[in-house]
Amino acid sequence: MCQLAGWGGNLALSVFYYLNLSIRKIDNFFILITISVILGVLITHIMRMFIKEYKFLEMPMNKQIVNFVLVTIVFAIIYACSDVAIERTFELRDKNAPKISLMNEITRNSLNNFFLLFIWNLLYYTFHYVERTRSQEVNTLKLQSLVKELELKTIKSHINPHFIFNALNSIRALVDENPSRARTAITELSNILRSSMQTEKLETVPLERELNIVKDYLALEKMRFEERLNIEMDIDEDTLEQPVPPMMLQTLVENAIKHGISKKINGGTIRVSSDFVENHHELVVQNSGQLGSYLNENGFGVRSTQDRLNLLYQGKATFAMRNIDHETVESRITMPVLVM
Repeated sequence: MCQLAGWGGNLALSVFYYLNLSIRKIDNFFILITISVILGVLITHIMRMFIKEYKFLEMPMNKQIVNFVLVTIVFAIIYACSDVAIERTFELRDKNAPKISLMNEITRNSLNNFFLLFIWNLLYYTFHYVERTRSQEVNTLKLQSLVKELELKTIKSHINPHFIFNALNSIRALVDENPSRARTAITELSNILRSSMQTEKLETVPLERELNIVKDYLALEKMRFEERLNIEMDIDEDTLEQPVPPMMLQTLVENAIKHGISKKINGGTIRVSSDFVENHHELVVQNSGQLGSYLNENGFGVRSTQDRLNLLYQGKATFAMRNIDHETVESRITMPVLVM
């Protein structure tokens, strides 16, 4: 619609100028201007495809400016050559116009077309800049809304009441048997609840902070499952400062307990790993169990993980769950590496 409106307006202005302000008549004027407009539509359409194919709009601003000028020059020359070739092939040139060489005619047309395509590209780039800015604002609002939703569902979804009751019962049993461990358990539970309440304020936290919450959570679950729960950690220390969405790793670990370990009579193993793989930060949670129970219950935590990643990393992060064998489920988050 913009193409038709823009080139249609160009045609209307040219015809108006010719009929009302031109001091001389031009042979085949209406044919020439129609051909020029049709070529303009085709050339700018191809230019747009070229810009999208090579992702000029995703490049840094300085490269965008250079490419903006270069692509305008190149397509202005293509436009001029095509226009002149059609005029000379079908002998449509104005017979009363001064005779000039082919090269001079292409140069003159290229200059005229440059300014026309420069305006076209300026409008095109401006439109997409405004759209991208607006899209980012919308995504920010969506993220804020999702974070608030996470806060409202924290007690129910991240730190569910059953876990709190189990933890309190375990702590009560320790009060007389092992007061020191009971005090530590109360601190662990307090840390988890405090972190949950702070989810609203932060979009990301350092991985080290998130791991501390996971360790507190697993320590409390270890009191309940005892020898039925084995815990393994494989953390590359270089990843500890990488930002991650708060409570996301804890959610995956909680799901592993809920859908995996708790459903097996003999319990099982939870393995948490963090590493850099091919310029990405990978967080992996593996647990004993099968994927079917996850899919059947379709919990909020699992559904929200990909949504949060999409909003935070604009589609550059992924989340996947799969059975890696008949006894183990893997949840894998892949995020861009942030250079600290």
